Amino acid sequence: AADVDAAVAAARAAFDSGDWARALPAQRARLLRRLGDLVEREAEDLALVQVLENGKLLREVRGQASALAAHCHYFAGAAEHLHGHVVPLSVPDMLNYTVREPVGVVAAITPWNSPLSLLFWKLCPALAAGNTVVVKPSEVTPVSTLALAHLFEEAGFPPGVVNVVTGDGAVGAALAAHPGVDRIAFTGSTAVGKAVAKTAADRLARVSLELGGKSPNIVFPDADIDNAVKGVLAGIFAAAGQTCLAGSRALVHADILEDFTARLVERTRRLRLGDPLDAGTEVGPLACRMQYDKVLHWIGVARGEGAQVLCGGARPDDPALAQGLFVLPTILGGVRNDMRIAREEVFGPVLCVIPFRDEAEAVAIANDTRFGLAAGLWTNDLRRAHRLVPRLRAGTVWVNTYRRTNHATPFGGMKESGLGRENGLEAIHEYTETKSVWIDHGPGIKDPFNPRA
Repeated sequence: AADVDAAVAAARAAFDSGDWARALPAQRARLLRRLGDLVEREAEDLALVQVLENGKLLREVRGQASALAAHCHYFAGAAEHLHGHVVPLSVPDMLNYTVREPVGVVAAITPWNSPLSLLFWKLCPALAAGNTVVVKPSEVTPVSTLALAHLFEEAGFPPGVVNVVTGDGAVGAALAAHPGVDRIAFTGSTAVGKAVAKTAADRLARVSLELGGKSPNIVFPDADIDNAVKGVLAGIFAAAGQTCLAGSRALVHADILEDFTARLVERTRRLRLGDPLDAGTEVGPLACRMQYDKVLHWIGVARGEGAQVLCGGARPDDPALAQGLFVLPTILGGVRNDMRIAREEVFGPVLCVIPFRDEAEAVAIANDTRFGLAAGLWTNDLRRAHRLVPRLRAGTVWVNTYRRTNHATPFGGMKESGLGRENGLEAIHEYTETKSVWIDHGPGIKDPFNPRA
């Protein structure tokens, strides 16, 4: 609690001083660009630290580390294009315009699966808008954030603009409840996100929440089947399934169910598990013992519900992998959408295959979930794609691709997958308040108590 108090006090002092909040947009942009250059310089080291912390493949985190610089540079540009507008009033002698001002002190609470990427999704727009920030990384992966912290000083950010506190969930809860925090940006489980929202509601602090998912990947018979197999596999088994946007439900048309499932199983069995530092590894270990146990638990639940384990479903028997937290990529058949395994987020390499007969049933199954983060659609029928995209209740819909994000594209969920959007210009607006300004430039003000005057 003392560390949280000190960090929030430093952020509040830095904000109230105005050195950052009232800095010229070009000044904030210059430091963000400088930060991006420094992150690019340190990208390889930052990638390696993440591999050592959570076991994600080096080749994947290399790409993520390189993308951090692009985030900085994009929001540097956004800082110089953040503006309000003039309201065209039908009122004589009256000018009305709006301005966007920073919210204040932002708490950025980040998860263990992509600690730096998901930090920068919050940090860059918050800083671009003129806020100060207190970062609280997951206790599973604090080192990557700490390894980054010195770069803010090197880039020239004023003291107190960016602060880091570490610890377990109790530290995050204290930060979310702190009266000196004006906005909370959280990525994590839906259960914890709800707790954060309840805490924030006590003082009406602003919140943005990027939470869980049970995303459908819908495959029609007219799709390029080879591409669809690749997309479905990448959507669930990349990062060992430990992504909020994982396509954990494969909805496959009944006409191609047998053939498509056979192809999925055949390719899945050939996936190479191993050292995440090895360039030939395709699936790495799970990030921590807690997650490993959780994934195996849900596979057991699926068996108990009557699901058929088509491949995987256990830890590997390779002696070389015995000391690691590995779970074989798992495909489950015979799954109904009302089973728990099809409704709860596993956050691991577990795919449910569910058949459908027509468009209406595909949409009904896809939307029959409390989540609404993402969805995939595989079809070569352009008219079908345009029909279905607006009917899918998801914040992101991919057509003939999956698991694509970009700093310029808004990302976030519907329903219990969260509130607000990260990335894109929508993100910087999340970290501002709109102020309305009225100016009477007429000859004088009438006496409101003497209408005849």
